[in-house]
Amino acid sequence: MGHHVGSKSSIIPLIDRLNKYPVGLPDSEKLRQILALLFSEAEAYIASRFPLQEATLAELAKATRIVAAELQPQLEQMAEKGLLIDLCYQGQTYYLLMPGLIGFFEFSFMKVRDDLPQAELARLMHEYLYANPQGGMAKEFFDSKIPLTRTLVYDDQVPVSSTVTSYENARSIVEQAGYGAVGICYCRHKKQHLQQPCEKGAPMEGTCISLGSAAKFLVRRGFAEQQSTEQLLAIIDRSRQLGLTQITDNIREKPAFICNCCSCCCELLTGVKMGYRDGIGKSPFLLQLDPERCNGCGRCIAACNVAALQAGGENQVVRVDEQLCLGCAACLPVCKQDALILVERKQQHRPLKNRTELMKKRLLERGRATPFVISGMKKKLKKLVIKSAREMKIP
Repeated sequence: MGHHVGSKSSIIPLIDRLNKYPVGLPDSEKLRQILALLFSEAEAYIASRFPLQEATLAELAKATRIVAAELQPQLEQMAEKGLLIDLCYQGQTYYLLMPGLIGFFEFSFMKVRDDLPQAELARLMHEYLYANPQGGMAKEFFDSKIPLTRTLVYDDQVPVSSTVTSYENARSIVEQAGYGAVGICYCRHKKQHLQQPCEKGAPMEGTCISLGSAAKFLVRRGFAEQQSTEQLLAIIDRSRQLGLTQITDNIREKPAFICNCCSCCCELLTGVKMGYRDGIGKSPFLLQLDPERCNGCGRCIAACNVAALQAGGENQVVRVDEQLCLGCAACLPVCKQDALILVERKQQHRPLKNRTELMKKRLLERGRATPFVISGMKKKLKKLVIKSAREMKIP
């Protein structure tokens, strides 16, 4: 297999490789412990040799200097663990190494499994993500002018005088995806191992929606279960009844997921509450409160998933922090006084066109790739997406 495999130092090259992604993994002792649990030493070496683009078995055999017959079952095992994705087209398999976040961190908790020490991983990941709120992983993920995710609005709460574009509407995104699946919520599963059940009573299973080609991979590898469009729309509706905030990719074309998030478990919403006010892209709408109707009951304060509402304003009515409000409308259904409405923001966030654009801008922002390198990545990624879509008959 080669003299590199079996060496503990394979973790360090793996971290270097992962830090070439738009969202890297800042090095720390906690991170090294996490990676050592997720990757065997052989897998860490193989992953460290992955190119930034998709690669065939032959290309990876050359990069790793491992014969294909020996390498292929290891790649199969890595795909089964969610460390990489494998996409097939006309008999050829293409492999892509997953980033840490959004990637194999989530996959490690998207099914109940005995091949990983999930309780230990939950503790280590929690400590890694929150040990340094003003730096480390939190800063890497959230401190950017280009958020990776964005908020979707409850379309049934939008004023009749306003319109919601299809890419801002969770129901439209599901209907246009062509294929969808549902799996275990990574955040709530991880919190369960930390003995911290969801305070809103949101279920761990049946709320995490994946769409398109990403959903195909997750179903094939046992991370999710295929659902009909009607079943997925029912999940959207149930999640709104629970007051969950719906979050998706910060792109207009073919988002890969819709998360139904609560304030107590969701790591995305936690980032906003930690001080990264623009860590999630906001919807085109903003909450507005009618002080004549508000009686200060506080129901909306409890319903808000990012603590954008506070008590103790003038005449004891609730105050809205407009810079913090995501515009999701999760608080509106709980108001018995009809004191809450949505209004259109003066400055609206417009998602990027697609995932390639998002990656390109994040890489350039982080100084991790030149425009020349980005151009080459864009062509190869587009080619793979087209191949995958044709094979899977996704429009």
